Amino acid sequence: MSSSTPTPRIDQPVAPAPGSEQHGAKAHSDGGWDAPDAAAKKVPVQTRSERPQSGDLDAFAPVTGREVNWKFAPIAKLQPLLDGGLDGSAYPFLARQTEGADVEWGRSDDPAVGTAGLPEDRAAAAAWTARDAVLKVTVKATEAHESISITRSDFGTQARAAHTVITAEQHAQGIVVIDNRGSALLSENVEIVVRDGARLTVVSLQDWDDDAVHVSTQFAEVGRDAFLKHVVVSLGGDVVRVNPSTHLGAQGADTEMYGVYFADAGQYIEQQVYVNHDAPNTRGRVNYKGALQGEGAHTVWIGDVLIGRAGDGTDSYEQNRNLVLTDGTRADSIPNLEIETGNIEGAGHASATGRFDDEQLFYLQARGIPEEEARRLVVLGFLVEVIQKIGAPELEERLIAAVEQELAEGRTAVAAPADEQADA
Repeated sequence: MSSSTPTPRIDQPVAPAPGSEQHGAKAHSDGGWDAPDAAAKKVPVQTRSERPQSGDLDAFAPVTGREVNWKFAPIAKLQPLLDGGLDGSAYPFLARQTEGADVEWGRSDDPAVGTAGLPEDRAAAAAWTARDAVLKVTVKATEAHESISITRSDFGTQARAAHTVITAEQHAQGIVVIDNRGSALLSENVEIVVRDGARLTVVSLQDWDDDAVHVSTQFAEVGRDAFLKHVVVSLGGDVVRVNPSTHLGAQGADTEMYGVYFADAGQYIEQQVYVNHDAPNTRGRVNYKGALQGEGAHTVWIGDVLIGRAGDGTDSYEQNRNLVLTDGTRADSIPNLEIETGNIEGAGHASATGRFDDEQLFYLQARGIPEEEARRLVVLGFLVEVIQKIGAPELEERLIAAVEQELAEGRTAVAAPADEQADA
């Protein structure tokens, strides 16, 4: 039987015959997968490495809370820092430094700005756009281990922006501590540049008052055979969101990223950590630990590691541990690992959230230690492991005392309802 219409081959698409559509249904676009323009695609960004980077606020759409990097955050409290129009002028600070460490104000267009990274979200872009001054911290290459401590406690309640650039010169050694206190409604960018052969420790301490709202985006660029130890300590504040990222873009670059946090009732603490292995023979270690107590205490940890195609010989590991002390808390922990080359030394990640280990408590109580004291020792032992990585004894003692105070206040808050019931 012959026909004037040729029979299509199996590898050719066949157009539907007229009238064959079912109830008018057409092929769906499913999120705009086939959009010719990348900017027009509606597919959400799936990995940290694909996020757009820009210092322009208009490059980022308004935050709705449905975005993957904002889905946990209390957007209503953060909204004043997302709309732009922040005060980016210079602010008072107190600096304690050695001779080989300098701190000074620079112009907003200082050439050092942008050397470590660019904003990846709207909050960082709002602060980037609003800056009127840049706080420049320099650790010089001397024979000594230089140190500088910057205390910031006078931001007030107005929506503000800040920009800091920390530079460790080639073969320099030192520690920089940013000590945040008082009240604040602050969005900031912190750039960290570690030159070839340098060894630098940066500590970001959030010891805010209970009403503070703080968003901090911290970028680091680590040079050849250089080392960065980055430590985030978040204890105070109402909403604290610190997102550190490290780019290991030169051979032999090395980073250790630590975090310790303690969330009380109604407090929100978030950390989104990113390590980008973008050169041969780099090493990364991430270890964040947190404790939660009180109704509504909420912590978020998202750890992203990218081992790029140039990351031959990478040695990387990240982990997060959360200790739940009371009912009514929530700890979200999401480790992510993206590997683009198989020629690596090793890579891994781990996450765990749980209550007290009853065996540890039993062991201590069996040796005559009261239950309350045993619990205190377990929590301190859990968090002190990270605190002791800082390498500054005076600061470590202060933080241990702060954790003990958090525990004491938590016991009082938990016991209060029972006391009130007894009085009634």
